[in-house]
Amino acid sequence: MALESVLTRGVREAVSREFGVELETVELQPTRKEFEGDITVVVFPMLRQVKGNPAAIGEAIGAYLAENLEEVSGYNVIKGFLNLVIDDAWYLEFFTRMRADADYGLHTGARRGSILVEYSSPNTNKPLHLGHIRNNLLGYSVSEILKAAGYKVYKTQIINDRGIHICKSMLAWKRFGNGETPAQSGLKGDKLVGNYYVAFDKAYKEEIAELTAGGMDEKEAAKSAPILLEAQDLLRRWEAGDPEVVDLWRKMNGWVYDGFEATYRNLGVDFDKLYYESDTYLLGKDVVADGLEKGVFYKKEDGSVWIDLTDEGLDEKIVLRADGTAVYMTQDIGTAIQRFRDYPDITGMVYTVGNEQDYHFKVLFLILKKLGFSWAEHLYHLSYGMVDLPGGKMKSREGTVVDADDLMREMAATAESIGEEMGKLDGYTAEEKSALYHQIGLGALKYFILRVDPKKRILFNPEESVDFQGNTGPFIQYTYARIRSILRKAGDGYAVPDKDLLSLSLHEKEKQLLKDLLEFPEVVLQAAEQYSPALVANYTYDLVKNFNSLYQQVSILGEEDAVHRNFRVQLTGEVGRVVARGCKLLGIEVPERM
Repeated sequence: MALESVLTRGVREAVSREFGVELETVELQPTRKEFEGDITVVVFPMLRQVKGNPAAIGEAIGAYLAENLEEVSGYNVIKGFLNLVIDDAWYLEFFTRMRADADYGLHTGARRGSILVEYSSPNTNKPLHLGHIRNNLLGYSVSEILKAAGYKVYKTQIINDRGIHICKSMLAWKRFGNGETPAQSGLKGDKLVGNYYVAFDKAYKEEIAELTAGGMDEKEAAKSAPILLEAQDLLRRWEAGDPEVVDLWRKMNGWVYDGFEATYRNLGVDFDKLYYESDTYLLGKDVVADGLEKGVFYKKEDGSVWIDLTDEGLDEKIVLRADGTAVYMTQDIGTAIQRFRDYPDITGMVYTVGNEQDYHFKVLFLILKKLGFSWAEHLYHLSYGMVDLPGGKMKSREGTVVDADDLMREMAATAESIGEEMGKLDGYTAEEKSALYHQIGLGALKYFILRVDPKKRILFNPEESVDFQGNTGPFIQYTYARIRSILRKAGDGYAVPDKDLLSLSLHEKEKQLLKDLLEFPEVVLQAAEQYSPALVANYTYDLVKNFNSLYQQVSILGEEDAVHRNFRVQLTGEVGRVVARGCKLLGIEVPERM
């Protein structure tokens, strides 16, 4: 039986015996670090049923538990808080069970259902940037955490491969490209196409300036610039299926997809299925027609179709234009329905999209509920804040975006600079150093972003993230490498018979680590429930911080008592196993040596 269940039952028995009251609820929490104890029973809520002084009530319950529960070896009462000391043997019994469980912390046999997680979903007119990195890292990590919690997960993205922005890049390439290809330029395809998007914006601004210099109003000039009109014509020709335009569109998008794939591979994220907006942009129109018949939507005099959500505290939202063309909402309605057709086993979906789209997803989910889809109750918008740099905001049209590939290279270079300065990699070959710097740089980037609650905005500082001390990825990686070094030095032959293990008296630092390890399965479940990798990230940091505290205060391999030494080696190994597992859920690799 779980410790919480044993204690809850014991507290109820104590209150019944001592006070003649059948207690409704028992509130337990970890004992605060400044007090002696492991689990605290909060007495104050009991005062609704038990009359008396909180300290006296706590004293009576504590005495009963110490007398009747073998798990409780002592207690103290601080005002209305009963702090229980759990016997070392209970933690050591847990440790034997943990070591025997190859999947410790994972709930893969739970079969909680299937979830589709959407993330990345870029436009094909530019490379992935820093904002996409946060999106990808969140979506990938949440997917892995959901798997660990017992869900079957489908990872997907919808690629925005159509629209006026794509046509702008196409037109600029036609005008200024002279047939340039990624192979000729030496650029990744997504970067090459992104350069032409910037080139379009430059030419567009020049034309606006010419028109306004000739006396035209600036707003009118922005609508009338010849290059924009030509891009709009290109879009119309694409929608009409013009073979020449469609061929160019396919060729340039192909370059971008190759570039995206290289970035995803480098970042360490993957997908099970790709959706393309060029395939889905007409979806949803039939659903709107059905919704009109059911009275979910209504038609205005100009023929446009709307939904009135004012009773729900929102506003009126258009779902079909007067000319019969779809808006983004129409497409998203249709795509959601299509995904449930493609994956009939899914019970919910997670959309990883920035918080500027919060309102959009409120409306989308509400519309799907009104259309009668029961699964609409299980849709979740994994909303996240922007990532800022010390230099300020990014603008893709002006070419000031922080490119994802460039940032990953910068992270590796920063890791190299700091690593060389610390002199920690003497004896490594150039290839080994390069691979490790990439691992450290990416670990720093991922941890810095994932340790923060998704909803919060981040100010990202590359150098701060690669610090080998403090709450950083490299600190966790370095601790893991230290653990592996200890285990290599220890070698084999460190088994401890259960009877000897259970007789040990634990050092406070050992007990703290066992308490940390005990929490891991629950942390995984909470992170899945809250869609928050930050819970796993900060748990992992606390675990390595406490291991380092043990490492500095007690000897592991130098312990004279053989049983205790062997236990510490085993404990070190189990800490390493959970650190590696926690990092894997964050998409972070851990090095064997560092």
